[in-house]
Amino acid sequence: MSDDTRPTPDAAVSNEITGGVFFHAVIQGRDITVQLPPQITPALSGLPTPSPTFVGRDEEVDTLLKSLAPDHTDGKPTLLSAVAGMAGVGKTEVALQVAHEALSRNGWFAGGVLFIDLFGYDTDRRLTPEQALDGMLRALGIPGEHIPDQLQDRSRLYRSVLAAYAEHRRRILVVIDNASTAGQAKPLIPGDGATGALVTSRHTLDIGAHLHDLDVLSPDASVDLIRQALYHARGSNDTRVDDQLEQAKVVAELCGRLPLALQIVAALLADIPTRPIASMADDLADAQRRLGELRREDRAVRAAFDLSYQHLDTEQARLFRLLPLNPGPDISTESAVFLFEDGHSTTRHLLEDLARAHLIEPGRTWDRWRLHDLIRLYADERGRLCDDSNQRQLALGRLYDHYISQTIAADTHLELPEDGKVSPLFADRDAAISWLEAERVNLTSAALAASNVGRPEACIDFSWALNDFFDWRQYVDDWIAVAEAALKVARDHRSRLIEGRALNRLGMAVGMKRRFEEALDYHQEAVEIFREINELSGEGDALHNQGIVLVELRRFNEAVECHQKGLEICRSIGDRQGEGLSLSALGVALRELRRFDECVELQTQAISAFREIGDRYNEGRTLSALGAALAELYRHDEAVDAFTQAASIFHESGDDSTESAILQNLGRALHEADRYEEAIEALHRGIAIARRLGDRHGEGVYCNTLGLCLRDVNRLDEAVAAHEAAREILQSIDDQHGEASAWNNLGGDLRRADRIDESIDAHREAAKIFGEIDDRYGLGQALCNLGLSLLTAGRASEAADAEVAAAALYGESNDRHGEGLARNRLGLSLTMIGRCEEAIDAHKEALAIYGEIDDLDGRASALLNIGAPLWKMSRFDESIDAFQQAAAAFKGLGNEEQAATALTGLAIANNEWRVSQWS
Repeated sequence: MSDDTRPTPDAAVSNEITGGVFFHAVIQGRDITVQLPPQITPALSGLPTPSPTFVGRDEEVDTLLKSLAPDHTDGKPTLLSAVAGMAGVGKTEVALQVAHEALSRNGWFAGGVLFIDLFGYDTDRRLTPEQALDGMLRALGIPGEHIPDQLQDRSRLYRSVLAAYAEHRRRILVVIDNASTAGQAKPLIPGDGATGALVTSRHTLDIGAHLHDLDVLSPDASVDLIRQALYHARGSNDTRVDDQLEQAKVVAELCGRLPLALQIVAALLADIPTRPIASMADDLADAQRRLGELRREDRAVRAAFDLSYQHLDTEQARLFRLLPLNPGPDISTESAVFLFEDGHSTTRHLLEDLARAHLIEPGRTWDRWRLHDLIRLYADERGRLCDDSNQRQLALGRLYDHYISQTIAADTHLELPEDGKVSPLFADRDAAISWLEAERVNLTSAALAASNVGRPEACIDFSWALNDFFDWRQYVDDWIAVAEAALKVARDHRSRLIEGRALNRLGMAVGMKRRFEEALDYHQEAVEIFREINELSGEGDALHNQGIVLVELRRFNEAVECHQKGLEICRSIGDRQGEGLSLSALGVALRELRRFDECVELQTQAISAFREIGDRYNEGRTLSALGAALAELYRHDEAVDAFTQAASIFHESGDDSTESAILQNLGRALHEADRYEEAIEALHRGIAIARRLGDRHGEGVYCNTLGLCLRDVNRLDEAVAAHEAAREILQSIDDQHGEASAWNNLGGDLRRADRIDESIDAHREAAKIFGEIDDRYGLGQALCNLGLSLLTAGRASEAADAEVAAAALYGESNDRHGEGLARNRLGLSLTMIGRCEEAIDAHKEALAIYGEIDDLDGRASALLNIGAPLWKMSRFDESIDAFQQAAAAFKGLGNEEQAATALTGLAIANNEWRVSQWS
């Protein structure tokens, strides 16, 4: 301990006190006068040397320095600060760095620094307040004969001396290190309002200080500490950290980014300069050996933790040893009650005690607690040594039973069970969802650890109960991991029924990752198992999921077959919900085959089934499917109504993922209904949800549709940007179909922006990708649009070839509207190159198709276009009649612009007719 001032190069800074200083009534019953030495020259050696490899604490040091500065912003410094944190986190080092820096600053602490280590956590060396004050008073220049015996008297004298130094402009900074209790630290805290003090402790002490909790280092700072320590020990030629950076990051994480552990690792590496960092990572990888590896000579992580553990009482220690049994990263007080098997209030108070001791940390939300990784290993180690294994297993069993029962109860609020009753353990759906969200990582960890802790059946329970939650919230990685674990349990125990169910759920999960071929294999295997054991319900469910995957693989006829079989099974066993699901999925497959009327009928039946049983979730999904079919039939207002109802259902239930998907379809339907601003608003909402969910595929699809809407309101630069974003996103996730669609739409934007050559390139790229994935319908769309861009560029012969191919492809796909469009554009190309008879035939074919499907707009366009080749062929009467019909049709549709174009053509045809009559 010392009362240090910073020495100048020539001599020590003087701490001269002029004259005697009278301390009134510092010792009860008598007054004393102490004549301080005329010159006090404390040396810096009393303040331990700071580490030369101090990193990652700039913010903490700056905050503490600002609180001690004489010119503190509020006019008065925060004279007392307490730095608290777990063992090994670097509290003392932070205090030393602050003290040295404060001492170096002119006018801050001219009286020097008093440093004392109270050894509060070392039972052999712990100082009492009386012992500490004796040493500190002697350091301040008080002769031993004037130091009183009683604690209160020593404290009063100590504070009076400090006040005297401050009064003579020799303010002192007191650093009180390693205080274990408030009672140990309080008598040493100055009381004059001028002397500064820093206190460090593993506990959060109630001493009236401004509290600073010290956390572990950041990942980058942790690696840098190892780097700097090796540089300091071995010189700048030791480049192991930079040469093996990834391994250094692994080592830092295995050390829990705890400074003490990182310093020990660096010292071990410095001992042997040829040792690769990878070997250290290997040594630390075994969790059971890690604490043993983190030691060198007189430093060890385990020993540091021992000192904190020894301060716990019996009940605190028992709970501490039980906490690592929780398989997840944190635990709620409610769950800890089941581990500890005591009341909520008692458990919470014990947890708060452990938090004050910095053996656990408060979680990110109230009433949750976590253990640092190394402390978790230490606590588990103590538990294995101190506690009966049967008692530990019973505690773990209580925790698992709690998690399983709560998860099953919460699941009843997500999808109504067969008996129609929801669990009373949760007040409502929101409460159930909040609990599942808070415990998700714990539940997933518990499921994955179940077999290793002797509870394999729990893995199955978790897999079934979490399925809907994972699906709904799109926690796909968790879903896959738990489903794979459940499948392993089923196979280990040779349960064919559970194996089939696990395969079915695993197929659903990997399908969400768009790993469709893999998903198909899982569902096919599930179907085979269910048939083998004659489990009709499971077979119907697996066929349903298999059909969904086949649609994604664009194997639509096979999907129809699967759904028809599944529908037959559901009807045979009276499964009304399964029947509704099969009807809806069959409708989707038929829609992809462009059998839209059948699709609408099936979706309508499915909606009735879901409404009958009160299944709002599947009602919403089926309304969305109905909207998609109505849109294909150009019944856009009806489609908008269906999508709006569906979006409302999922918005009310908080299902962001499904609402996001429906908003995309709603935006498209609004766009097709020429309600562009509403469409843009809906799509922007959907993009925001997709980004919040991290749904890259959804974001890409939204951007693709948004670009179309922006194009139609002539915001072409924004449209181009949206479609380029969609292309990049969909390409990055290997969605070739989506990428090709984005290229195709981008080509349309570029054509409208008069960037014709770029437009042609974009459509060719779309056609190339559609061809590679054998999407005949998509290829037809790309070629049709390519033809229009080629025509715009004056390359009519190439355009005609593209439109002929497009018309054939549309015909194969039974898309009569697309075929009519391609033949109409073919006629324009043929007219341009003078092949008017063929052009007339093409337009007539388009007219027939548009009449057949009652497409008034398409029919008006074909009438307008056929007029030109007719008058070029001097068939004036037919030309005039075509233009007249086109003008009337466009007026009837409210399209005045196109009506004016038709009237212009009519004028030209009349003029040509007159010229022909005069000649």
